[in-house]
Amino acid sequence: MPITTDDELENSPVVANSLMNRERRLRSYDRELGIDIVNVLGAAPTRPARWLDLCCGTANALSEAAALLGDDVEIVGVDLVGFFACPPNPPRLHLVTASVAAWRPGTRFDLITCVHGLHYVGDKLGLLARIGDWLTDDGLFVANFDTRGIRLRDGAPAGRRLTADLRAAGLAYDGRTRRIRRTGRASITLPYRYLGADDQAGPNYTGQPAVHSHYARA
Repeated sequence: MPITTDDELENSPVVANSLMNRERRLRSYDRELGIDIVNVLGAAPTRPARWLDLCCGTANALSEAAALLGDDVEIVGVDLVGFFACPPNPPRLHLVTASVAAWRPGTRFDLITCVHGLHYVGDKLGLLARIGDWLTDDGLFVANFDTRGIRLRDGAPAGRRLTADLRAAGLAYDGRTRRIRRTGRASITLPYRYLGADDQAGPNYTGQPAVHSHYARA
C-alpha cells in the first residue's frame, strides 16, 4: 500500500538513502544537470546571485561554489538529513535541515537545482509547482526527474499525458536525459491531486531504490 503521510515517507530508509547525492562535488552537479553552475551564477543579472539547492546532501558542491564565487553569490542548501561536511557557518552559504515538502524560502533565486532528490519526494508535482514561484524573473530551475515515478491511482505510469501536462504548464521535460527545467518565475498549476507515495517501488533508472508518487488526475 502507498505510504500516505510525509512523516512515514521521510522516516523510510529509501528516502534517507546515502548513495545518491550525499558526497557529490560541483563538477558532478554540472554533469548531472547539463549546465555549468559557476557560469550560470556568474551571468545572473543580480549581485549577489542566489542559488538554492534542494536535497543538497553534504553540501560539498555548494561549499566549492561559495569558495569560487565569494561575495558574488548567496547559496542556500536544504536537506532532510543534516550531515553537512563544510565548516560551520560558512560565509554566503546557509544550510537548512528540513523537509523540502514543508520548507519555504524567504526570497527568490537566480538558480534552483535538485540533483536526483526528486526521486525521493512524495508530492513531486506539488514541489515542482511551488518552485515556479521561487525563481526570479530570469531564474533557472533544473533537476533530475523521472516521469515513471509518477503513478495514477491504479499504479499505472502517468505516461505521455503527464509529459504534455508538464509542458503545458511551462516546464520543459527531456525524456532522454530525464531532466526538467523552467526559466523565469511563473505560477505553475498541474491537474493532479496527490494521493500518497510508495517507497517499495524498487530501483529506477539510476539503479537505486526510489519512491513512486500516486495521483488522481483532475
